[in-house]
Amino acid sequence: MNSRSPQPFGGNSSFPIEPAEIMKRLPKQFFASLVERVNHEIASGHDVINLGQGNPDRPTPDHIVAAAQTAASNPLYHKYSPFQGYHFLKEAVAKRYQEDYGVTLDPEKEIAILFGGKTGLVQISQILLNPGDLCLVPDPGYPDYWSGAALAGAEMSFMPLCAENHYLPDYDDISPRDRERAKLMFLNYPNNPTAATAPLSFYEDTVKFAAKHGIVVASDFAYGAIGFDGKRPVSFLQAEGAKEVGVEYYTLSKTYNMAGWRVAFALGNEKIVSLINLLQDHIYVSLFGAIQEAAKVALTSSQQNVRDLVATYESRRNVLFTALDEIGWEAEKSKGSFFAWLHVPKGHDSDSFAKLLLEKAKVAVAPGIGFGRHGEGFIRVGLLSEEERLREAVLRIGKLGLF
Repeated sequence: MNSRSPQPFGGNSSFPIEPAEIMKRLPKQFFASLVERVNHEIASGHDVINLGQGNPDRPTPDHIVAAAQTAASNPLYHKYSPFQGYHFLKEAVAKRYQEDYGVTLDPEKEIAILFGGKTGLVQISQILLNPGDLCLVPDPGYPDYWSGAALAGAEMSFMPLCAENHYLPDYDDISPRDRERAKLMFLNYPNNPTAATAPLSFYEDTVKFAAKHGIVVASDFAYGAIGFDGKRPVSFLQAEGAKEVGVEYYTLSKTYNMAGWRVAFALGNEKIVSLINLLQDHIYVSLFGAIQEAAKVALTSSQQNVRDLVATYESRRNVLFTALDEIGWEAEKSKGSFFAWLHVPKGHDSDSFAKLLLEKAKVAVAPGIGFGRHGEGFIRVGLLSEEERLREAVLRIGKLGLF
């Protein structure tokens, strides 16, 4: 008989818990330390203007909330949803793409419902990449592209996004070896973090490049509704042949201020959509039906709230860049998304400058290095505070005398 006392599970337990190798491959979460620093300043009683986040600051429109409230009382939605979601929601996003981009989608074969865009962007690496396979990743870019590659045990080749090429990757600069090895490529326009947009001609070139080298394209269209100066962002699927070589990720998070609702879609290539559905069949039983009902309402009702939201972000952008100009901080105006991408002053790298702004001006920004090596020398600023707070943030920075 064992006379040892039972040991409790937990952080202090001597019970041997060894993480799987897949957990050890995950990249370090760079922005966790930023959040900690911001929270420390706030807890210390400081008035921090947080421009480092990517979380919409406006509430979900009332008519969408009301639709969810009504649908939540429907007993049908208290049961398991169909594994691959309700057909009415797929029809709704197909209708939206037809109206906004002139793109025709088969609701059942070319649309997968996702638990948020982040989930889908990680999943595509799981369904396409084996250990040792190569994917092409924008630099700077959204860090969760790295997470998916790490979980798949794949390798990454980074595509520099530079101002001189309008923050678009130059396919001619990709080595012949990487072109032939690559199985997957991530793109993201309007871009996080650079706030650049992509023209249709770029996507047409992308389709040709991908078809020639057998590379699947994953177009992250999270900010697809947010374009400025009267220009609607272009969808990858508008390029002829796009559905032959890839999928696009579309989310309600930014367009309808529904980040917490976790509704997104993978759209395009029939085979990829079927693989996504197959993987999700083993993990999920689709979204709560009431949320799917509300998402349908968001997509099919008047889009005036979307136009109003874009106008709000454009007004904030204009206020920010006018204030930057007044303190002598030269920067290129954002073309889309709800971010601004700004050079740091001489004598600083992106992380040291971000720390200085938080410590001395009580303004939080995201250091560019957190988005990749080519993000060094920049900070990302979110247009996710009211105009007076944006002006106040720039005024505080101006008082540091750095420009």
